[in-house]
Amino acid sequence: MNKVANALYASRKILLVLWIILIIGFGFYAAKLPSVLGGNGFEMKGMYKDTEQLLVDKFDVSEAQIIVLFEKKDGVSDSKFQQTIAQYMQKAKEKSDASKVDIPTASNKMIKGSTAYGIIHFNHDDGTMDKRVEKIRTLSAEEKEMSVKLTGGPIIEKDMNTASQADLAKAEAIGIPVALVVLLLAFGGVVAAAIPLMIGIVTVVTTMGVVYFFHPYTELSIFILNVIPMIGLALSIDFALLFINRFKEEIQTKSVEQAIKITIQTAGRSVIFSGLCVFIGLAGMLFIQVDIFQNVALGGMAVVFIAVFSALTLLPSILAILGTRINRLRILKVSEQGGQSRWRSFATFVMKKPVTMTIVSLIILLVALIPVRDMHLEIPSSEALPTKYESRQAFDTYNDTFINKNTADVYFVLEAKQDMLNEKPLTNAFTFIKQLKEDSLVKQVDSISTALNVKSSDQLQAMLENPQISAQTKPAVDSFINGHYMLIKATLDTDQNSDQAKDFVRKWKDKRSPFTVHISGYPKFEQEIFDEIYEKAPYGLALVLFSTYVILMIAFRSVLIPLKAIIMNILSLTATIGLLVWLFQNGHLGLTESNIALVLPVFVFGLVFGLSMDYEVFLISRIHEVYHQTRDNNVATVEGLASTSKIITSAALIMIVITGAFAFTDVTPVKQMGVGIALAIFIDATIVRMLLVPSLMKLLGDANWWFFTKKRDKSSSNEQLKS
Repeated sequence: MNKVANALYASRKILLVLWIILIIGFGFYAAKLPSVLGGNGFEMKGMYKDTEQLLVDKFDVSEAQIIVLFEKKDGVSDSKFQQTIAQYMQKAKEKSDASKVDIPTASNKMIKGSTAYGIIHFNHDDGTMDKRVEKIRTLSAEEKEMSVKLTGGPIIEKDMNTASQADLAKAEAIGIPVALVVLLLAFGGVVAAAIPLMIGIVTVVTTMGVVYFFHPYTELSIFILNVIPMIGLALSIDFALLFINRFKEEIQTKSVEQAIKITIQTAGRSVIFSGLCVFIGLAGMLFIQVDIFQNVALGGMAVVFIAVFSALTLLPSILAILGTRINRLRILKVSEQGGQSRWRSFATFVMKKPVTMTIVSLIILLVALIPVRDMHLEIPSSEALPTKYESRQAFDTYNDTFINKNTADVYFVLEAKQDMLNEKPLTNAFTFIKQLKEDSLVKQVDSISTALNVKSSDQLQAMLENPQISAQTKPAVDSFINGHYMLIKATLDTDQNSDQAKDFVRKWKDKRSPFTVHISGYPKFEQEIFDEIYEKAPYGLALVLFSTYVILMIAFRSVLIPLKAIIMNILSLTATIGLLVWLFQNGHLGLTESNIALVLPVFVFGLVFGLSMDYEVFLISRIHEVYHQTRDNNVATVEGLASTSKIITSAALIMIVITGAFAFTDVTPVKQMGVGIALAIFIDATIVRMLLVPSLMKLLGDANWWFFTKKRDKSSSNEQLKS
């Protein structure tokens, strides 16, 4: 690190100029990032996606749909209501250049009382969907005899993007001012307090500009807009706090050049190891081949890299130019010695009763993780959108009025090696339909058999061989058969989110058949996502645990310290998930009851496992320094805690403020993530750092450092520390 420190100091002015160019360049593209974001990120390559494309290609299923919800006003007759709806749907088709529309009538069960819905179908989305929707909205505003609301995938997706941007602005409006107050309390001066915020903003803006260039190669989820600022601000401010605190210590007795170089060699080293831990924690998500995990991993890894890069290049350049002016504009008198004395006393108190403190800490964590056993995970859908949005209101009404929540639709596309109307494949298809009907979970089967009311393949072939009957049945045949393909719809007697529905599609996916069987429908979508996470997450976990262990072992030359850190982290993160279940799923502390977003446990682990390692690295690095001088584990632990606790507490408080500000947002998964990260950091900074770390350091003694040390006379080491 000595050569690096020399090079960075010598290049300080050039680095500052390069950073100004980078900020201007990437800032331009950062502003364009929201325009290329879309979808909730729950997409992956698999049977579901392939089958959906087959339905589009072979059975004229539309690629995008808009649901139009109609509610009749008082005094309007039923006939007038239906007539007005029909006129509206035709105008909407013409204005939006839709492929077709489904017009509600009493016979097709799309009208119930004073409520009805229609569907506008689009065969492709050529990037003009927003303009098409706006044209339809102008029609809605003209209606006098009924209220008209629009919903459906494209509109909910756009509203989710809007809500995410609003959430980001709200979180920043809360988090940044409070973070500034915490920084003022930590440093006492405006200049020192402003620099971490500036570094954080630069990191976030630069990363957003970089991530913009990912969009031609991967679908970017709207949640990136929240994840990058959440990680970037918190991590950059953490790094800057550590760096500035060490610089302010060194500049009291050394020149600016010496202070900068020592800070890079000590705090800079901690930043590198800390950043590596966070980077690897996020990299573990890359194993899960679902867009949202890939997005968060790539965006998160980018922001971590840039946070480390800015902390090691931009921050030293600014500090080298400021020098002693870092202490300018002081508005608070901050006593370093008083704070260290209090933390020294606290650490000494904890280390006097290490067994008691360890037991108390473990009891608290174990009680907190109990609710995990009742956790119910779900994929976020329209319920994640705030109720103030029209698309959410309309979708809720549509679901409550027209959708049977106790059933689930599964679509099968049978692919034969020859034309499906040939004798052998047709006979096999009717056997497949019969087996489906016999399944205990199947409530109803819609197929060519039910459409034409035929019981066997022979009966159907006889019908098709009669020219007069064949002409009449052609529309029904074309709806279910296209060349080598046959469409079958099974309605299950269970909720589409249920485990039974997912087990059903797993069973039929693996069932032996003379056909290549393609399956779609919401249960198939959920089954693939859940299975991908459950199957691949352990590989990511193994990578994170092993890599983190090796990094910390190299950093501290210790076998036990990294093992202890990993176990404490797993325990505290599991306790965090338990508290989230208690808060959200059980609706405590005024929160609306909601199931836990499927991505949340993975996100909280991937993000916080690395972030909380920051504090472990910061703390153990200082303890390691003192132990290297004294060879006295107890003295090193007390001194390490005393000298770093204030800055770690400030860093943790800022992390809690920045991420916790998202608790006041409206998009449910973002709210859960913000609360989850804030809770995890709070537990880590209190129970783990204040109680468990000093207790376990005391109990393990010199064994903490087994791996690299040779025993030396402790009394002479203590004298060296005093001198």
